[in-house]
Amino acid sequence: MDHKNPLVSWNVFGFDLVFNLASIMMLVITAIIVFLIAIICTRNLKKRPSGKQNFIEWIFDFVRSIIESNMAWKKGGQLHFLAVTLILFIFVANMLGLPFAIVTKDHYLWWKSPTADATVTLTLSTMMILLTHYYGVKMRGTKAYIGNYFKPFWPLAIINVFEEFSSTLTLGLRLYGNIFAGELLLSLLAGLVVSSAWGWIIGIPGLIVWQGFSIFVGSIQAYIFIMLSMVYMSHKVADTH
Repeated sequence: MDHKNPLVSWNVFGFDLVFNLASIMMLVITAIIVFLIAIICTRNLKKRPSGKQNFIEWIFDFVRSIIESNMAWKKGGQLHFLAVTLILFIFVANMLGLPFAIVTKDHYLWWKSPTADATVTLTLSTMMILLTHYYGVKMRGTKAYIGNYFKPFWPLAIINVFEEFSSTLTLGLRLYGNIFAGELLLSLLAGLVVSSAWGWIIGIPGLIVWQGFSIFVGSIQAYIFIMLSMVYMSHKVADTH
């Protein structure tokens, strides 16, 4: 359990920027997998879908239902591809660390779910909150959007600004906490299997059960992230809160 992260630092203008090479590698792998899913499922599209085309169309329909439950499709339709990409990316990222982990002899953890890293999930949540501001200004106009922060009276702007920070933290840390806790328990169960002659009696059934539960949790967390992102987005693009 005494795993270390492969960190490298880069000094820029006197500031040390620290990068987790494992998280970067896993993010690249996640992006490649999502790209391959999109390519494979959209090749040779037909009017009557079948097989892999059914899968990607179900994803689009599922995400559309999430968007339409929060805002009018006239505005929400612009977010369709963004939301589909994001839910696929987060789902794949949540699943990568479940089958196994790769730890080198010097105890560096290389293979894990990138969403088990708080820096990754907080970056995703920050990106989404910034995008809500971008689309809010784009769809409503700068004057109307900024003016909404001061309604019904100007001190409310302080609460609205605080809400942006709390939304970013809760959106990112919720995802991180669930995925990290799941992988931590999987590591404990795997350690139990090899720690003693009788550890496998509890460890192996526990691993099987928790693997299935972790798949469920990873799927739900991808859904929750998209749902909350669309809720936040609807607040920004709607004419009234």
